[in-house]
Parts: sequence; structure tokens; C-alpha cells
Amino acid sequence: MGNIFSAFLMQLIFTVGIIVLFGLIVAMLNKMFYRNLASFGMAPCYITGFIGTPIHELSHALFCLIFGHKIHEIKLFQIGGDGTLGYVNHSYNPKNIYHKIGNFFIGVAPIIGVSLAFYLLNLWLVPDMAHQIANSVGSVDYTAGMGAIMSGVLSTVGIFFSYANSGEWWILLVIGIFLALHMTLSGADIKGALSGIIAYTVVLFLINLVLGLISVDLMNGFTQVIISMASFLINYLIISVVLSLVAVLFSFLIKKIFRLR
Repeated sequence: MGNIFSAFLMQLIFTVGIIVLFGLIVAMLNKMFYRNLASFGMAPCYITGFIGTPIHELSHALFCLIFGHKIHEIKLFQIGGDGTLGYVNHSYNPKNIYHKIGNFFIGVAPIIGVSLAFYLLNLWLVPDMAHQIANSVGSVDYTAGMGAIMSGVLSTVGIFFSYANSGEWWILLVIGIFLALHMTLSGADIKGALSGIIAYTVVLFLINLVLGLISVDLMNGFTQVIISMASFLINYLIISVVLSLVAVLFSFLIKKIFRLR
């Protein structure tokens, strides 16, 4: 039973844990960016949102489709109104456990979707960098402790900046910043995710219980699949943090130049 609980805990950390951790870090940095440029009103949000918001909303829509939710209306980008740049209205059957689990993934979808969008953009603009980052995923054991984690972080950041002599990299940087600045979850996103997290946790534990009773190797294999997928996501979440940090530094510079309050 101890092996089952350990595997379950590891899977929970590499799904819910990393999404919550990186989501909070990016949200904090993005809040600093917009606060520094608050004197310009909604302009910075509209300028960055022209690219970032549609990806944010399409991420919600994609996971709605994956988990069988019915989409009623999508607004990918809008200006004016109450300040809401976009939304996805959807409904589900509350008696359907799969639909309820979907609430969690639909809620946090922008964190996953923006990372995927950046990877595809990376693959198109700077393919060598994308391949190098992908190869580094398999070389880092994120379960081996803080030393291995820091090694993975530094490796990913080092690979990212090693391509700064390329014109395509600078295009990737600017678009990537626009994407990262709209990775932040709204209050409605968080509320939706919380409504599905219990169902996800219970089902994940039951899966491990069944697999563990059948075969420990089978359960460990399932854990390894989740960690491998999460490791890839971690690499691009690390880059998202770097992009948001660059945006914050830029906002402080603009604030200093224009003497903004």
C-alpha cells in the first residue's frame, strides 16, 4: 500500500503541483508587469492580448472538447466592455465524473495550452533550440532532489539564451512574452479548476490502487509516463517564467524612463 500511495503522491505533484507552482509564479510576475504600466490604462493589456488572449481562450476550448463539455459561445478577443478580453461559455453534466475531472484541466488549460503554443512556435522559428530542449528533458531526473531540479532549470535557461544571436529568436522572445503575459488564470478559471480537483484526485488514486494491485511494475510505468510528460511541460514553464521576468524588467525600465507612479 505504501508503494501505491508514493506513486499517487508523485503523480499528484507532477500534475497539480507543478501547474499550481508555476501558475502562481507567472501570475505574480504578470501582475507586477501590468501594475508598473498601470498609467497607460488598458493599452498594454490590449497590445499583448491581441496574441495572448486567443491562445488562452482556445486552450480552454480545446480541453472542453477533450472532456466532452458543451461549448455555447467563444470570444477569442474583444476590446472594451468590463475589461474581459475573452471567454468560453460551456456546460457539462455534473453527474458525469469524466466531465467533473475536466473542470480541473479546463480551468488550468491556459498554463498547458500557452506552453504548447510556445513549443510549436519554437519548433517553427528556432527548431534547433526546440530539439535541444526536448533532448534535455530525458537527461534530467526531476525526482532526484533539488540539485537535479536546479540543474534542469539552469540547463533549460542556458539553452534558451544560447540562441540569442538569431533574429528568429528575438521574434520568438517578443511573441513568447505576449503569450506568457496571458497565461495567468482568471478568478473564474481558478474556481472551475477547484471544482474538478477532488474528482481528479480521487480517480487518480483509484487508478493507482487498481494498477498497484495488478502489478507494481505497471503502476510504476504509469508514473513514469506522467513524469515524462510533466518534465517536458516543466521545461517550457521555466521559459514562461523567464519571459514574464523579462517583461517585468522591461516594465520597470519604462516606469523609470517615463517616471510613472
